[in-house]
Amino acid sequence: MRFIFIIALCCGISLSVHARQKKYEFNSRCQQAYDAIMQLRLNTGKALLEEEKRANPDNLIPYFLDNYADFFILFFNEDPVIYARQKKQRAVRLDLMAEGPEDSPYYLYTQAAIKFQWAMVKVKFGERWDAVWEVRKAYVTLKDNQRKFPQFLPNNLLLGSMQTVFGTIPDGYKWITNTLGMRGSIKEGMRLLQGFIDSNDPVAVIFREESYYYYCYLKLFIENKPDQLWQFIQAKQLDTHNNYLFALMVANLSLNNQKAAQGIKVLEERKQSPEYAEIFYKDYVLGLMKLERQDDDAIEHLEYFVNNFKGKFYVKEALQRLSWAWYMKGDMAKANRYRSLIFQRGNTETEADKQAQKEAKKGTWPNPVLLKARLLSDGGFYQNALTLMLTKRSNDFNTIEEKLEYAYRLGRIYDEMGQDTNAIRLYEATIKAGSNRPEYFAARSALQMGYIYEKRGDKPKARQSFQTCLDMEGHDYKNSLDQKAKAGMLRLDGK
Repeated sequence: MRFIFIIALCCGISLSVHARQKKYEFNSRCQQAYDAIMQLRLNTGKALLEEEKRANPDNLIPYFLDNYADFFILFFNEDPVIYARQKKQRAVRLDLMAEGPEDSPYYLYTQAAIKFQWAMVKVKFGERWDAVWEVRKAYVTLKDNQRKFPQFLPNNLLLGSMQTVFGTIPDGYKWITNTLGMRGSIKEGMRLLQGFIDSNDPVAVIFREESYYYYCYLKLFIENKPDQLWQFIQAKQLDTHNNYLFALMVANLSLNNQKAAQGIKVLEERKQSPEYAEIFYKDYVLGLMKLERQDDDAIEHLEYFVNNFKGKFYVKEALQRLSWAWYMKGDMAKANRYRSLIFQRGNTETEADKQAQKEAKKGTWPNPVLLKARLLSDGGFYQNALTLMLTKRSNDFNTIEEKLEYAYRLGRIYDEMGQDTNAIRLYEATIKAGSNRPEYFAARSALQMGYIYEKRGDKPKARQSFQTCLDMEGHDYKNSLDQKAKAGMLRLDGK
């Protein structure tokens, strides 16, 4: 090569080597691929990305969107074999994104989004501290990009979501976010996200449906505004028939907002085609809701989930529900078999999984009337639950735990039916009798009272109720209830 170079110089030939300039081009084919991936038509999306790589080899956006496809499979299915194979792609893609022009707002944004997605994946695979640092890297990168390109609205999509969640972290853990330099505010975070959704900026339009996903979860779990959530979903006419991701989202939100019938309908009426990725999480959600409605095929869906899912989240809870289902059918052999599997599978990262293992260790079975009423109530079948509960009185139950659950469960049913006075009376009784006990009934009663008073506009009583929830120690679901109560206090303070 050196010889050829010398000859060229002697012959007066000018040689120049130009490195081809990489670029971030979100063209129509990339848009189609992104839309397909966001609907969980992953193979269709990846095929379009491969076409783009061949036709436009200097475009970095296809490699950025590859990360979305990996994210959904890893996040939902949690297969450790796929994770071991794909985790090296994080560094590969970040290196690729760093080859683009630094004067593009996509230069830092793509790197931040990849870090953010891998943070959520790492949580699923038990790498919690790595996930925390990954979130910090994403946050710092986004803040830097926001300073350089303040008009680039996708910054606000992720920053708004992060700041909203950071704003709910309980005081005892504030040192983590303070140390990592991550500031939170529910009000500011939701303002950024709402501004992104409302914008007609062409770049914001590209990511608009992704923003709906973050917005809906934050609206329910952080702001606790279910009415606004369902109004938003209806107003935006989210396509749950063709968009599998939206179907899963609406079903999960329904599961967590006592709307089992709605969630079941969404999942059963979605378009079924081999084009969509197989997501085992769907059978977990569908199985839980069908058990709440007392459908015969609830067991079928839960068994499909536990037999095919390779991950660790939700497994203990699914096994618990299977044990309950067979218990209610009177088949104690199968009930005990599924209960024994709780000790062998899954993890206790979620509050529900932790609770399932605790109940299994306890070795006793729930009161059948209270269990059925709980499931009906959790699914939103309040009149059926109320009719069942009113066949009993507190004195019909033998243990303090069952008496507490009876008062709490009846209070929740009245609460959801809009009978606030009856609900508050029963919540107060539950708090009085159970504030120093390990069951979650008293803490949840205080939280629910806070919601009632917040809805009424009685801020002093709402604040007192949320604080009562925060002050209780040593009970089940402590972390999640504290986060909800903290979010309530912040809403009252307008933060």
